[in-house]
Amino acid sequence: MAAQQSHSLGVIDLLTFRTARPVRLDAAPSAILPHPRLPRVLVLSADTGTVYEIDAASRRVIRRVRVAAQSVSMVLAGGTGANAALWLLARSPAALVELPLDSLQPRRRIHLPLTPDDFDVSGNHAAIVSRAAAALMFARLDGSAIERTAALSRDTAVVRFQQNGAQVIAGSWADRSLSIIDTATAALLVRLPLPIEPHHFCSTADGGQLFVSGPGMDAVVIVYPYQTEIGETILAGRAPAAMAVTGPYLLVTNPETGTVTALDIETRRLAAVVAVGREPRHILITPDRQYALVLNEKSGDLAVIRIASLATRRYKSAPLFAMLPVGDKPVSASVVSLA
Repeated sequence: MAAQQSHSLGVIDLLTFRTARPVRLDAAPSAILPHPRLPRVLVLSADTGTVYEIDAASRRVIRRVRVAAQSVSMVLAGGTGANAALWLLARSPAALVELPLDSLQPRRRIHLPLTPDDFDVSGNHAAIVSRAAAALMFARLDGSAIERTAALSRDTAVVRFQQNGAQVIAGSWADRSLSIIDTATAALLVRLPLPIEPHHFCSTADGGQLFVSGPGMDAVVIVYPYQTEIGETILAGRAPAAMAVTGPYLLVTNPETGTVTALDIETRRLAAVVAVGREPRHILITPDRQYALVLNEKSGDLAVIRIASLATRRYKSAPLFAMLPVGDKPVSASVVSLA
């Protein structure tokens, strides 16, 4: 777990649910991704543009590289083979930077003419959104420049590929809308009005349903990307934020009430509500699909929910399996197997 204010990584053994010695860093971590082949994690400090590679068994920093003065986020691409690479979205200077996992040294830089705010990768393509410029930039990862640009609604700040990279969905906060753009042509296919500001996206495994949450309503909006239409809006607790899908459930964090709301995806009904801690803002499902790990930013701990406990209950409340301290302001987490 990336504990931002503690400048450390909290560590928990998920076999015993006991905390281990944290990993100290010289900067505030902002995101963690698991290494696709090795029992290691890749950690980004966005404030310093630095990437750390950490061995999960010894909990030591193996390598580190500073890529930019300031960065935004990172995405893994290329699968698990020799072409596996970490792509970093840098803000200063504005660029997409490739870090092959074998060397963890910058290899390819794609200069960005606009200040970036978010990006996503699918196959050999990247989509980068610039909030200030209200624009979406498309690039090939094996290229060196932006190929095409699409105009967007103002204040668009979130972008995700859909349909195996054939389309891009971009969310505008100011206009409360979703724009669906064709990847090959950068043409706008449809703009869908929303009753909320689209801050958080979460999809089912087949991509057939996209769940959108954000300020404006105590609800989640369901979008059908293949039909390019809004499905319905369902209540999801107070001020829904980050989400995760596991089996039949959509799990929605509610930072204002310190709870997680579990919704049955098929029936659209409330399955359970779990009290988890102060300001839950991040949620992760374990690879075995047995547990949901909820990071509470304000209370600095990890709430563990057993998925099986979410089965329909008379009073719609489910117990918390465990609560463990992880450090000040946890903002990201990853599960790594040591086997």
